Amino acid sequence: MARAPAATQIESLPEADRLDGALHPRETQTLFGHDEAERTLAKALSSGRMHHGWLLAGRDGIGKATLAYRFARAALAGPDERDPKGQSLEVSDDTVASHQVRALSHPGLLLIRRAYDTKTKRFTASIPTDAVRRLRSFLAHRAADDTWRIVIVDKADELNINAANTLLKSLEEPPPGTVFLLVSSAPGRLLPTIRSRCRTLALQPLSNDALRAAATQALEATDQREPGVVDWPVLERLSEGSVGRLLGLWASGGRELHERIAKLTASLPRVDWRGVHALADELQPAAAQQRFELFFELFIGHLARLIRAQVTGEGTAAEREVAARLIGEAKLASFAALWERVAREKAETMALNLDRKTLILDTVSGLVEATQP
Repeated sequence: MARAPAATQIESLPEADRLDGALHPRETQTLFGHDEAERTLAKALSSGRMHHGWLLAGRDGIGKATLAYRFARAALAGPDERDPKGQSLEVSDDTVASHQVRALSHPGLLLIRRAYDTKTKRFTASIPTDAVRRLRSFLAHRAADDTWRIVIVDKADELNINAANTLLKSLEEPPPGTVFLLVSSAPGRLLPTIRSRCRTLALQPLSNDALRAAATQALEATDQREPGVVDWPVLERLSEGSVGRLLGLWASGGRELHERIAKLTASLPRVDWRGVHALADELQPAAAQQRFELFFELFIGHLARLIRAQVTGEGTAAEREVAARLIGEAKLASFAALWERVAREKAETMALNLDRKTLILDTVSGLVEATQP
């Protein structure tokens, strides 16, 4: 009973690993598109010869954390509550372990992630050492000899250097029955010594079928409107196999922003500056930060696709046509430099709290300049 208040507090605070308007990965029951990775973990769990460290690697939003929590539910459930053949991590949603994992109240589960500061109303920039030091007391207690202790680090590439070194000490000499699940979208940022002590499961971007099924599940679970027939192909292409990205695009009007960016580039060298100023005014307020960041994510992605279309011939017919007209062989270097410049200046604007409208106008001006003879 003493753990109930802590679980209530966790649920009431914002969570760095939760997408706005969507279920948290620990609340997601079905995992799509990663059958082989799930079977690998299920077989290891069933055999009892479980490697103590697993690195779940892959791009953001493809289901790495969902897989980690599926494993936690299965490992912490009773042996008769999980698949005896070791082919799946499926566990009934009604088991005690499932309820406790959803509430983050199971004594055998520890989650390490960026915390929310109630004073500054912000998440910490990285996972601090104090968050990892909780491992000491967590690993010091064990309820019974046949129970597992599960440590989920989400995301491991957000550990600061001191926190990473503290985690490494536990990875080097883990107590029996302990499993570390390190979720990472950038495993190259991890200490080589951490990577070397983990078995890597590289999860691939979702196929369009799996992507649509996962997105539909998430939207239905939160009673949100689903994309229409015309919306799906565009969202699937822009999301590049990430259900998290697809949900973010759909919730934030990403398709509409993408169409405005595509229309802007297609009309070059002519520019509707009145429309550009209107867009900049729309994205300028602090309340529009999510759409502001989404605009630049889509803009940079659109530039990359145009460059790729020119170099490889890949992409839609519209992208290949615009790339051939604007870039050609002569302006590849100019567009590559523009891509780097926009990414750098956007990061500087966010870090230094510079004027957002100026950045948008300068970005469009740079795009126009890159197309000049």
